[in-house]
Amino acid sequence: MPSAASIDRIARHWDAEIVPQLVDYVRIPAKSPHFDPAWEANGHIEKVITLAERWGKAFAMVSRGDVTLWLSGPDSSAARPMPDGRKPGPGGWNRVVLEVTDLESKVGAMKRDGVTFRNEIVSGPGGKQILAEDGCGNVVELFEPA
Repeated sequence: MPSAASIDRIARHWDAEIVPQLVDYVRIPAKSPHFDPAWEANGHIEKVITLAERWGKAFAMVSRGDVTLWLSGPDSSAARPMPDGRKPGPGGWNRVVLEVTDLESKVGAMKRDGVTFRNEIVSGPGGKQILAEDGCGNVVELFEPA
């Protein structure tokens, strides 16, 4: 079951990001030639395809029971390069994501304990995140919802 913070984050994202895009979609006169007899010549179908492509590339969360899988595409904040220039590629930086509160203090304590981080805290549309490495170099994301 998603946490109250996750549900709130999704609702805010819906209102700020999804609804305006749906409004843009509805404004495109491509659903029927009755809206614009020259809909194909005027490029309305291309506008619909371009808008729809943007919807699916950034991020999705899929849940079953107590497990949530985060799928981050090339337009998501998870695809930002690290300070040393490294970027995720095909196969990505699959990782465990731990949802936390007070990210800054947890990161400070972990740095004092010698934990290696790939980057500094970054902010994305859903919250703040940082990538830590475990003792074997596996990536663990610490995430604080907005």
